Amino acid sequence: MDMHTVVVGTSGTTAEDVIAVARQGARVELSAAAVEALSAAREIVDALAAKPEPVYGVSTGFGALASRHISPGLRAQLQRNIVRSHAAGMGPHVEREVVRALMFLRLKTLASGHTGVRPEVAQTIADVLNAGITPVVHEYGSLGCSGDLAPLSHCALTLMGEGEAEGPDGTVRPAGELLAAHGITPVELREKEGLALLNGTDGMLGMLVLALADLKNLYTGADITAALSLEALLGSDRVLAPELHAIRPHPGQGVSADNMLRVLAGSGLTGHHQDAAPRVQDAYSVRCAPQVNGAGRDTLAHGALVADRELASAVDNPVVLPDGRVESNGNFHGAPVAYVLDFLAIVAADLGSITERRTDRLLDKNRSHGLPPFLADDAGVDSGLMIAQYTQAALVSELKRLAVPASVDSIPSSAMQEDHVSMGWSAARKLRTAVTGLARIVAVELYAATRAVELRVAEGLSPAPASQAVIAALRAAGVQGPGPDRFLAPDLAAAEAFVREGKLVGAVETVTGPLA
Repeated sequence: MDMHTVVVGTSGTTAEDVIAVARQGARVELSAAAVEALSAAREIVDALAAKPEPVYGVSTGFGALASRHISPGLRAQLQRNIVRSHAAGMGPHVEREVVRALMFLRLKTLASGHTGVRPEVAQTIADVLNAGITPVVHEYGSLGCSGDLAPLSHCALTLMGEGEAEGPDGTVRPAGELLAAHGITPVELREKEGLALLNGTDGMLGMLVLALADLKNLYTGADITAALSLEALLGSDRVLAPELHAIRPHPGQGVSADNMLRVLAGSGLTGHHQDAAPRVQDAYSVRCAPQVNGAGRDTLAHGALVADRELASAVDNPVVLPDGRVESNGNFHGAPVAYVLDFLAIVAADLGSITERRTDRLLDKNRSHGLPPFLADDAGVDSGLMIAQYTQAALVSELKRLAVPASVDSIPSSAMQEDHVSMGWSAARKLRTAVTGLARIVAVELYAATRAVELRVAEGLSPAPASQAVIAALRAAGVQGPGPDRFLAPDLAAAEAFVREGKLVGAVETVTGPLA
């Protein structure tokens, strides 16, 4: 557990804060201003609860049952019941980092002072995070409106000392036992608090933030592998010239072209050793890599903008306003997040698609400009990387299926009260699968391109210093180079880890300096 501490105030939470808590185990503290805002909002809720007039979420039922006024004696039971009944998820357990992100983001909204929960409720979330306790949340149960109800309810159940949770050692135990073992007192929910704990877009937002971080690394990695393939195919780096990209000024395109040009600086392979009949142009998958990678980068930038807006939001229904009003609203609807999650799945699929096309070109003796068939040592006796490309193609095909939007598939719920939902949680879940697949696709191109570059070296040609740094680091990581057929799966798994963990980008940056 990292002892770095993230302080949660009434505003100002960043994507870096989310990642620190979700992935690095950073500790969480509430600022004095957040505690003050929590207390002030709770005074408003308590005052409304004492009045005879019904207030949604304070003294009424929920959703389609909002018309029933709940007497004071039943309100604590009402809040417990909403958590228990809404904790109705099914399927596999959701990853620890996602649950931690979800809980932290819910805490962020509570700390804004717009939800009306008591400070001790928020503090209990911080205590559970700091203890390394992770509620068991299931894959299915959220329609992304009203927020991520079932996932958040499973987390709220843990705060009540009910249900199951995973301890710091990874063992699933009754939540009450885990709280007791860490000296945490279960919360006794009061008016509005159950509703406030489960009415937000925190799960889909958490997965968006995590995916954006992963995709940023993968897009830089894909720029590098595209450059390695261009080099191995004896392609032209003239298409990367800044003046060409300046006349079509999409920001991401210029960044990707610059990354590729910096990787290829000093190469003895690019544009100087073409066939007897020189190529006027390289194939699209090589020549248009900056345009495709760059368009994806611009989509990531839009996704980051939406994530930042959500991080600045207080999502609950009803909300407590500074003037003392408690108002119902529709801010829990996940459409803004769901759309960008789907956009990102689309660009991930297309990046995977163009990446696989370059790999196939490296392996085809009719299009690889002198490389051996399938980069095999003794083609016919050896199959080389033939089936590695099959695996890559299967992954690309899956990413194409995952690119079908979830956000267009609304399905009514709650007796037609909630008659249009975002499906943002589903969009986030399939994006996580797509990101994992994309890392594997990029890894296969890396594996093929580095082998191809090494075969060019055997011909007496000299690759770029950055390419040499990648090859050296990859081999040091246990990924073998050219040679007779061997058991490929371990090499591919090691190449995937090399890409996913940022080692590919790190190796290049030892030569080029920081890439975008």
